[in-house]
Amino acid sequence: MKQLRKNISSGKLQPLYFLYGPESYLKEELTELIKTRAFSSEEEATLNTSVFYGQDVTLGDLVSRASEFPMFTERKLIVVKHFEKYRKAGSVAQQKQHVEQFRRYCKNPANTTILVLDADQIDKKDLQKAPFSELAPLRHDFAQIKHADVFATERAATYGWEFEPDAIKAFSAYIEPSSREICREVEKLVMYASSKRKTSRITSDDVYECVGISKQYNVFELEKALASKNLRLCSGISLMIMEQEGQKEGIMNILRYLSVFYSRIWKMHAPGIRQQPLSETAKMLGMFGRQEFFAKNYLDYATRFSLQEIEKAILALQHTDAALKGLHPYPDEKYLILSLMQQLLGENR
Repeated sequence: MKQLRKNISSGKLQPLYFLYGPESYLKEELTELIKTRAFSSEEEATLNTSVFYGQDVTLGDLVSRASEFPMFTERKLIVVKHFEKYRKAGSVAQQKQHVEQFRRYCKNPANTTILVLDADQIDKKDLQKAPFSELAPLRHDFAQIKHADVFATERAATYGWEFEPDAIKAFSAYIEPSSREICREVEKLVMYASSKRKTSRITSDDVYECVGISKQYNVFELEKALASKNLRLCSGISLMIMEQEGQKEGIMNILRYLSVFYSRIWKMHAPGIRQQPLSETAKMLGMFGRQEFFAKNYLDYATRFSLQEIEKAILALQHTDAALKGLHPYPDEKYLILSLMQQLLGENR
């Protein structure tokens, strides 16, 4: 990918690109880079760029449009989004004809057109069939971001900045593993940190202060975020609770609440629990008075968390509690809570 960007940035443009994968932000960014390098001005780019959607064009349409000469400029840019959904021609004979036309075009594309085909997920078997098989040598993969820390580090480096070790740990525990989200937050971090110091290093304090949620939250909002398995929101709420209540006191309150939360969900997996009256369920969960109203929430929560997930969560809570008691080393409470959230929801993002 680095070499591809380098080639485009230096003006070495190809007549055909096949951008494949779910990371739409990176594909959009690369397409914009192609557009910038293909034309000498924004006005020229606007006049000579066409954007289509796969469901609106056939392969025959694409070949026809790509083969046309540009107006008043050396080249034109055609972008096809959701190419995997291209519209098939009416008859089988026409479809075969269009595939053959497309195959010939791929082997000898027009040098006056830059054709960017942007596709999301395609079944592996379909990738091996026409027309996608014709694009195999031209394919550039944009797979789902799996390691937020690695991607964020590389992204920061493009600005000439680097994360301190504690900072990248906190950042990767907090952020959604999405290129769009990571790029946006890294850019915000660089702007924030550059206003504070001349050295190009992002600290953990920068992450805690900048990549956060300013709204006031409490453990009840944390419960909702956990139920929706939103890692970022859970991390932000937890940090805000600790900010309001104090680092040590805040994290201890969170641990106590989450211990009750997961133990109640565990009880909801007992056989026959859904057949008994809600009042009996509330008593079993230790919820009395007006709390009985919230017992029904746990009927829903039990469908969202498997027993395996609950066991994993309880072990993570026990480990965090042991760390607070001095049995395991940890940098600080902020890192500890972000690490806990990562263990609770990291695989569910």
